Amino acid sequence: MSLPATGPDKRLLASIHDVGPGAAERVARLVDLFEKHLGTARFAMLVVPDHWGQHPLAADKNFQTQLRVWAERGVEMFVHGWFHKDTQQHADGMARFKARHMTAGEGEFLGLDHATALQRMRDGKALIEDIIGRPTAGFIAPAWLYGDGARAALRDVGFPLAEDHMRVWDPRDGRELAKGPVITWASRSTMRTASSLAFASLARLALPRLNTVRLAVHPGDVTKASLIRSIDATLARFVRTHRPARYAELLA
Repeated sequence: MSLPATGPDKRLLASIHDVGPGAAERVARLVDLFEKHLGTARFAMLVVPDHWGQHPLAADKNFQTQLRVWAERGVEMFVHGWFHKDTQQHADGMARFKARHMTAGEGEFLGLDHATALQRMRDGKALIEDIIGRPTAGFIAPAWLYGDGARAALRDVGFPLAEDHMRVWDPRDGRELAKGPVITWASRSTMRTASSLAFASLARLALPRLNTVRLAVHPGDVTKASLIRSIDATLARFVRTHRPARYAELLA
C-alpha cells in the first residue's frame, strides 16, 4: 500500500501486546487493522510464552508457525514476560500502589527478585528465538512495570531494547532512545475504557510534535467497537505525520 507523506525524522512505533495462542484470533484482527494503516509488518509484537499459565506457546505448533511467518515478514518480536501474571506479595508501598492501580494483577516483573527475573527472561528469549529463527528485538515487561530485580536482569541478559509507559531505552548502557507517553487503550472496565478513549483523543492533538510516537494495542481491545474506532482514528492521524518504523531504528 502507498503511505502518506511523513516528516523525515518522525517515527510511529506500533505494537500488539499479549501475543500468544490464547489470543490468536484477536491478534489476527489487530494485525489486519495495523496493516491497513501501516503497511505489511511495520509493527512489533510482544510475545508471552505462557499467558497466565494457561496458554503455553511451546505446546501450540500452529501458533508457532504463524509467529514464525510474521517474524519472517518483518514483525519485530519482543519477549513480554513469561506468565504475564503477578503472583508476588509487594512489601514496598510504591510497588503495592502500582500493582493495585496500574494493572489488574499483570505486573509480573514488578516484584520478582533478580534470579527469578533473569531466569524467566532467558527462558523466554530462548523459546521465542528458537521458534522464529532469529534474535528477539528486546524485552518489555507486562504492564510496563519493572522492579529492581527486573532492571538488573535486563542488563545481565543484554537485551538491546526495553520500554515503559514513558520511554524506550537500551538496558545495556542505560541510554534513553525515545521519550513520551505510550498511547494505549483499556477494555476491562467502563471507566478505564472511557479514560483511555479520552487520552487517545487528546494524544491525537498533543503528541504529533513528538519525533517518536508509540501506540500499543491489546487483544481485549477488539471486544469493544469504541476502542477499535479510536485505534483506527489514531493510526490514521499519526501516519499523516509519522513514518511507521521499527524499534531497532532507535539504536542506529
